[in-house]
Amino acid sequence: MAVETLTFGCRLNTVESEAMREAAASHAGDLVIVNTCAVTAEAGRQARKAIRRLHRERPGASIAVTGCGAQVETVAYAAMPEVARLVGNGRKLDPASWAAAPTRAVADVMAETAAPATRIARMADHTRAFVPVQNGCDHRCTFCVIPFGRGRSRSVPAADVVAQVARIVEHGGREVVLTGVDLTAYGRECGGPSLGGLVRAIVRGVPDLARLRLSSIDSVEADPELVRAFAEEARLMPHLHLSLQAGDDLVLKRMKRRHARADAIRFCAEIRRLRPDTVFGADLIAGFPTETEAQFARSLDLVGECGLTHLHVFPYSARPGTPAARMPPVAAEAIRDRAARLRAAGAQALARHLDGEVGRRHRVLAERGGTGRTEGFTPVRLDARPGEIREVAITGHDGRALIAA
Repeated sequence: MAVETLTFGCRLNTVESEAMREAAASHAGDLVIVNTCAVTAEAGRQARKAIRRLHRERPGASIAVTGCGAQVETVAYAAMPEVARLVGNGRKLDPASWAAAPTRAVADVMAETAAPATRIARMADHTRAFVPVQNGCDHRCTFCVIPFGRGRSRSVPAADVVAQVARIVEHGGREVVLTGVDLTAYGRECGGPSLGGLVRAIVRGVPDLARLRLSSIDSVEADPELVRAFAEEARLMPHLHLSLQAGDDLVLKRMKRRHARADAIRFCAEIRRLRPDTVFGADLIAGFPTETEAQFARSLDLVGECGLTHLHVFPYSARPGTPAARMPPVAAEAIRDRAARLRAAGAQALARHLDGEVGRRHRVLAERGGTGRTEGFTPVRLDARPGEIREVAITGHDGRALIAA
């Protein structure tokens, strides 16, 4: 029977679930792989709820649990009678892990030194293909447990990445998105090319690739070659999603982030100077412990000062075991209010951006359901075949997406 996956959490988990379908293909019987997330306590609760539901609905299925939850909360998942197998994050893409006898032991992910390529040609049900090029994280942000779920930073060899992208293009892929846990750390641990060097290698090595895009990056770690690539490589899409988290320097320090407010503003201005059509998104946390109303206002102001268009707003949720969980908390009502105000600011910024796009022409990569994306990642409603890149005139918008003629 076919292997099924249930995925929680980040884009990297989504890609790895596709790779696990192939890695576990030789498994005999009905297998469901639950790829868990550990970014919040709620993520773990939702995964365990889903596992119990799966066991009720498919009593004959073997349920395997992997991902950051399995790595960080091993005891909790191992104690579930519904779970037949645990597979650690460092071994989940290895076919041998799925061929071996079931076990509830999880290997130490900190001992992992390699980041294997996923080697999938396309992602099921997705127009664009995501290619993991980096795994793990060497930083210790006070709100985050992911380094303990993913291990140390390690990079997929550049030659393997180029070969993977070429394989996707050979199978009809038009756009590739490079992804990782700490993407701008690419190559650092092995003295290899930087992320900017990898971008150049892909553009040179796969001339038929129409679009190359980056997932979330840490702006303060963007290497000079990457910055130059945005100015010089037309096939590198003018869209960046930044891991900013807050706009106040003291809050950033308590988060143990590596940038200051001025660094974020300076980076956005420099990229926009080099590539004026660049569109920025960002992750922002509302209500981090100790955050005052005045400090929150600086995050709110950052939306305009950085020229952000797409916001991912996260109401702070304490993750047990992290330093931030021991800091004086912000009241739950204030967290909800601040998150709502950030989202409202994001909606206003998006509306201004959409207004400014009306009357322009854009090259749009069509997706399923009558939608597509501009080079700046703005959604567009249009009538086109999925995978087709079409130049269209923008005639209006509906508040969330552009409308093409």
